[in-house]
Amino acid sequence: MTEAIDEPPDDARTSTPSVLNHHGARLAFQPRIRRGAFFEAAWRHGCRQFSVYNRTYITGSFGDPVAEYWQVVNKVALWPVMGERQVEIRGPDAARFVQYLTPRDMSACAVGQCKYALITAPDGGILCDPIILRLAKDRFWLSTCDSDLELWARGVAVGSGFDVTIRDAGVSVMQIQGPSSPDVMRAFCGASIEGLRYYWFSHVPFEGSDLIVSRTGWSGEHGYEIYLSDATLGDALFEALLEAGAPYGIAPGAVSQIRRIEAGILSWGADMTAEETPFDVGLGRLCALDKPIDFIGRDALLALAASPPERKVVGLTVAGDPLEPNETPLPLRFGDRPVGRLTSLRHSPRLDANIALGIVSSAEAVAGTAMSVTTAEGVRPATVTPLPFTPKRQDGGG
Repeated sequence: MTEAIDEPPDDARTSTPSVLNHHGARLAFQPRIRRGAFFEAAWRHGCRQFSVYNRTYITGSFGDPVAEYWQVVNKVALWPVMGERQVEIRGPDAARFVQYLTPRDMSACAVGQCKYALITAPDGGILCDPIILRLAKDRFWLSTCDSDLELWARGVAVGSGFDVTIRDAGVSVMQIQGPSSPDVMRAFCGASIEGLRYYWFSHVPFEGSDLIVSRTGWSGEHGYEIYLSDATLGDALFEALLEAGAPYGIAPGAVSQIRRIEAGILSWGADMTAEETPFDVGLGRLCALDKPIDFIGRDALLALAASPPERKVVGLTVAGDPLEPNETPLPLRFGDRPVGRLTSLRHSPRLDANIALGIVSSAEAVAGTAMSVTTAEGVRPATVTPLPFTPKRQDGGG
């Protein structure tokens, strides 16, 4: 089974290869790629564009990304994010092992709490940025981005002396995001969900199974994530959430890249990689270097913290007509000099502007700095713009 997205433009073969948009691409469904608990429901409700995330099919769009953007901004959206895998770490040494993986101080993470954290390499590079859920004193889920976190954790554990068991928990995640998400979750879970704090989770019964519901998400809007362990209930959960959300205008969709760029939410593998350190991407606050914590990359991060970073993540506004999303990083120049790369690009209908995230040398990472970016539609002026592109929400953090 394959699906065509659209037809290539007449000039597709003449575009610069490094910034070419591959219109007409097809994605073939194969048995070696996991489908997740919500795949068939997503297909039944109209999704025909998929991508692969953590060796799992994830919805790319149910038809119109701009309509899906307005849905999450104005109402409430249901996002099946099956590729958001959960790496489970459990055992007598689970807490010590999780702390060894991350520079964030996890000592105050209580059972029922979530923490956004970085996983760092010996050289200080960022290998992953999971949300860590503490399910029990000796059991954690690391909700991972599109990375080899499970293999990394298994490799670290070999010969380490830590008494832990590591596995993929086989969980599928659904996000309910948007200003009406509290109404939907109240209709689905009951009034008890109203007291759920930001970056905490609770247990909710569903058809004989135990769901985990966290007050988290990847939209910059009020939202929740629902963790389903019993894949046989995927269809039932999908339909139950649509039914609960019907009075509030809920609609299925895919993660809105427009909205997350507006909010300044970074995507590992695009806006940060193993080549960037926490200080390059403005996340030095997640490194507890002033505490006697043993973690991978500590020595390197201590050395890096002694000097200002040479590059920084910035927001960018790109002039001109609406641009298509970028497939690869786009080169940024200050005059004739290369200064970095644009990493994520979308056109925001609310701001009526092309907005982006990028990594540039620190000297140019100043709001208002003018530079240029090479796109598939030619060279365009770009301006460093403060993040987020829309006002921050004042509801705390993990």
